Amino acid sequence: MTRPIVVLSLEPWDDVWRRNQYLIDGLLRLDPALRVLFVEPAADPVYAALSRRLPRPGAGRRVPPGGDGRLILFQPTKWLPRVAGSTADRLLRRQVTRAVRRLGWERPALWVNDPRWAQIVVETGWPSLYDMTDDWVEATRSGRESRRLRETDALLLRVADAVVVCSRGLETSRGRVRPVHLVPNAVDVDRYRTPVARPGDLSAGEVALYAGTLHEDRLDVDLVVGTARALRDRGASVVLVGPNALTAENTAILEAQPNVHVLGARPWHAVPAYLQHADVLIVPHVVDGFTESLDPIKLYEYLAVGRPIASTPVAGFRERDGRGVAVARAEDFPEKVAGLIAEQPRTLPAEDVPTWDERVAAMLGILRELPA
Repeated sequence: MTRPIVVLSLEPWDDVWRRNQYLIDGLLRLDPALRVLFVEPAADPVYAALSRRLPRPGAGRRVPPGGDGRLILFQPTKWLPRVAGSTADRLLRRQVTRAVRRLGWERPALWVNDPRWAQIVVETGWPSLYDMTDDWVEATRSGRESRRLRETDALLLRVADAVVVCSRGLETSRGRVRPVHLVPNAVDVDRYRTPVARPGDLSAGEVALYAGTLHEDRLDVDLVVGTARALRDRGASVVLVGPNALTAENTAILEAQPNVHVLGARPWHAVPAYLQHADVLIVPHVVDGFTESLDPIKLYEYLAVGRPIASTPVAGFRERDGRGVAVARAEDFPEKVAGLIAEQPRTLPAEDVPTWDERVAAMLGILRELPA
């Protein structure tokens, strides 16, 4: 019998697909006997009440619309703030293990994406895989949160049966500690190359487009503003497509620019249309230790579409400088983008773009090697 999997995710299962969803969807299609409990970030009614929002408990256990019952979503409830100490996390872990028992699973595999769930590996002794998609140890966080992330990351590196990393940067840093498996990100190449109509909400005229979550950990807001100013005389726009996790202050800075359009999240199946109809695809990222750990999914999406790409010298894009990617330092980036729009280079899809099917096969092999 195929062993079920409990995925402890950093993100919910929603219409904005990320690495976890592509991999889990692929595994479910590959193995008809597989069952997955996908644990989403907990609802936090206490924080909601303190923020003067309607407090709601977690959505609990449910099957996504159109599902066949093999993928089960579970959102726990964070009843206590973390300042309450270990009790808050213990209550969360209890909700997950109770959900597993009610499904009748005795010894599922744990797929840990959110390192804050590290202690559940120790408590249950279930076979475990630590899938590292970002180096949160390098991210800018409060002192307490930073210490916690360092502790849970170190614990998982000690106790997990397998460690999977998505980037060369993580392979280097965590490979010094223990053996790791490198499984980078990918893209559905055919879907991104199938021509689709221009989205109705994409700005008229020339467009420099960024696709991905907007967050200060990655996005250089000042550089986006500078790029928009460099394009203004041409009547061109900067368009940002993706969930907006920026502060209200930075969102206001962007929206104050007349030719910056923050569109927000779009469903995973709609994203190719925005990329296909951009004049230039941009990556105005901060260059630091955190971004050095990334393997951006947008790298593969951009390459699959084949539109001109301009990026700051961040991991992934930096290595492809001159091969469909124009890399420029922050001080040169706005003019680089403006130059590409003026040149209007032809669409040239890359030939060496990996697919999610390849990555799913790699993850399946690693899962099968976990202890019984």
